[in-house]
Amino acid sequence: MGMTITQKILADHTGLGEVYPGQPINARVDIALGNDIGAPIAIEGFRKAGAEQVFGKERVVLIPDHFTPNKDIRSAEQCKILREFAREQGLTQYFEVGQAGIEHALLPEKGIVLPGDLVIGTDSHTCTYGALGAFSTGVGSTDFAATMITGELWFKVPETIKLIYRGKLKPWVSGKDLILYTIGRIGVDGALYKAMEFVGDTIDHLPMSGRFTVANMAVEAGAKNGIFIPDSTTEEYIRSRAKRGYRFYASDDDADYSEILEFDVSEIDPQVAFPYLPSNTKGIGEVGEIFIDQAVIGSCTNGRLDDLRVAAKVLKGHKVSEDVRLIIIPATPSIYRQAMKEGLFMIFLDAGAVISPPTCGPCVGGHMGVLAKGERAIATTNRNFVGRMGHPDSEVYLSNPALAAASAVLGRIGGPEELGHRG
Repeated sequence: MGMTITQKILADHTGLGEVYPGQPINARVDIALGNDIGAPIAIEGFRKAGAEQVFGKERVVLIPDHFTPNKDIRSAEQCKILREFAREQGLTQYFEVGQAGIEHALLPEKGIVLPGDLVIGTDSHTCTYGALGAFSTGVGSTDFAATMITGELWFKVPETIKLIYRGKLKPWVSGKDLILYTIGRIGVDGALYKAMEFVGDTIDHLPMSGRFTVANMAVEAGAKNGIFIPDSTTEEYIRSRAKRGYRFYASDDDADYSEILEFDVSEIDPQVAFPYLPSNTKGIGEVGEIFIDQAVIGSCTNGRLDDLRVAAKVLKGHKVSEDVRLIIIPATPSIYRQAMKEGLFMIFLDAGAVISPPTCGPCVGGHMGVLAKGERAIATTNRNFVGRMGHPDSEVYLSNPALAAASAVLGRIGGPEELGHRG
């Protein structure tokens, strides 16, 4: 029996010839990522264990991104712990405010994570790097501390669900809609501790930005990881970024899957996930009249340059509703700079939006757009749980950037066609 891409990566990082679903393994880690939420606890564990040096100065990556620029004293203290540890250990991959961005956009952009890597991080959306053909998953602070010391971590080899997408996407439908539709179909526990492998001719034509979005939200279906088979699109993305070797893996034709699901994407409309689960999805035509107070375009899910370009296309020549706050958050300094260079910022500002520095910000109810009691937001983020973006009695609706931008103008959830756009 052959192996899936996930099994092959794990096998090669254990030194074993093959691994099978359910097997406990101890694997070598290529990149260990920590942020200002999970890493401080791990650093404390590192010290309590009596460790003196991390396993690799270039392999441990620390990025303060959730509550930065520091919003209060507590967040400042959290980031200080990272800063001082990075200096003490001589880490080459520590990114300060001004250089940092949202971690899951920054690492691929910098060529820090590459195809074939095994990556762990103190954030559940570490699964984003599966877009590059890497095995990547979120872990707790204790596991991160152990990895910083040993360079290894234990895993249970996951089963794999194969998801096949065929056909041509409708106008304004993107990777965000594919994954929201999928989660709506299988549920938030539909891939519990499994690998989600995304394939099909639709995926072959999906840009890297869309692949990052899809992989990012695999965890919202309970998955251990989401992964794409790397191809020419992957190669074009990483060719100028990679500073070390990488390897393209592919699943064997006779690999065993726990389930195979097929989707005709021509039937998928732009999606909106209603509170309070990412699986509570509806096509834009089924949404009805939902008035909003805020729209957020950004996050590790949809803060990339392609996302900002789509938002600008929708917003150009329009004004944000006087009842809505539109917040734009470029995911990294490089994206920020390029968006400014392309004139996207002038479109946003002319429309009445506010532009934030790169940060996770409101996605976790941190800052730069926290909701008050009773307020509603449409956001390109990845979660809409109770209190996720602020008050427990607020509501978050998830969508792609085009819908979020159009909704900001309309004052209610709606699509670009209502503004005269055809796609």
